[in-house]
Amino acid sequence: MDQPRIAPSRPRSRRPGRRLPGRRLAALTALGLSLVLAGCTGADASTSGAGGAASGAATVRGPLCDALPAGSEPGNPASLAGKPPEEALQWLPVLTTFEAAVRAAGLAAELRGKTILAPTDDAFAAHFSEDNLDELFIKDKDKLRGLLREHLVAGSLSQADLEAAGEVTTLTGTKIKVTGGGTTARLADKADTVCADYRATDARIHIINRVLGNLPVTAGTGHKSH
Repeated sequence: MDQPRIAPSRPRSRRPGRRLPGRRLAALTALGLSLVLAGCTGADASTSGAGGAASGAATVRGPLCDALPAGSEPGNPASLAGKPPEEALQWLPVLTTFEAAVRAAGLAAELRGKTILAPTDDAFAAHFSEDNLDELFIKDKDKLRGLLREHLVAGSLSQADLEAAGEVTTLTGTKIKVTGGGTTARLADKADTVCADYRATDARIHIINRVLGNLPVTAGTGHKSH
């Protein structure tokens, strides 16, 4: 599959999977951000929406899963289970910024054997201005790599594994407290999983609704603010 090019002025890539209607994605992302409503994914969180496949390898859970590819659609959880993690990311239409950042930073190989806590596009937009993202993608690759490593944990850990551990350490050495026990898990008292447990080859992907790490919030500032 041809890898999409990185656009210097706007770090977005073309997705091989489907695009989500703006209103539907915004509504479901807002739902994932609140995470205070019980049963937000239906009667059975582990088998609803994108997690409805019978195979354990294809089971995902979280309030955003219903908006993502499911069934026989390209990018459904079962279809990603045998793909390298950097390729699996390309099929998840809410991770365009994170996937483009991985390519810009040259960290594709570093995803192997890792748990990937991948912020949504909306999470990046809420944290960084476009000017700031351009700076990271084009000029400050070391800082970009550090940011991405704040979202990587050694080993392929399920959400249940993360919750059982209670605390995990990112590749930068940052310790992240994990709490949960239901559909979602809380990370560092800051972010929540909104669609967890995507399997890739020797990796696990959890979509989260906040950017981790200590880089300052710049959204709403600069010439190209969100």
